[in-house]
Amino acid sequence: MRLEKKYLVEEVNTHLSKSDYVYLANYERITVDEIAELRAALAEHDAEFHVVKNTILNVAAQERSYPDLSEYLAGPTAIVVGGNNPSGVAKIVFDFFKKKEKVELKAGVLNDRALEVTEIEALSKLPGLEVLRAQLLGLLTQPATGFVRVINAVPQDLVNVLQAKVRKEKGEDA
Repeated sequence: MRLEKKYLVEEVNTHLSKSDYVYLANYERITVDEIAELRAALAEHDAEFHVVKNTILNVAAQERSYPDLSEYLAGPTAIVVGGNNPSGVAKIVFDFFKKKEKVELKAGVLNDRALEVTEIEALSKLPGLEVLRAQLLGLLTQPATGFVRVINAVPQDLVNVLQAKVRKEKGEDA
């Protein structure tokens, strides 16, 4: 392999190593300003948008033991990588592409598993990572909260009975 190709493969490998996922997109009719807008939106999730050569991406994907992506490597290809929130990044990408009606996703890879566009779209509809964490925490604390309420109910009922008795006695004494 020529030295410049080797350098390009290493550069793409560096991009691919930034996350457990990669989304492939066709960027054929997108303008430079729109790419800058997309990159700014992706930067909020520590994700990046890079234009790559198909042959270089194919070699880098094979080196990383990714599933065969060769059927998706036709025409202009860009990759979206980075960050630790694949669903949040997928949402940004889908919203942007839907709004611009120019760019389309080709495929993706998540944890060494190939993803079709429909699977990436389903991923984009999941709640964000912070929301999922909050929901999980809520589920984990629910049984403990219920247990504490049950344990607390017995002494509380006893206190209520004693207070009622005291009120009744005060009412009879008056």
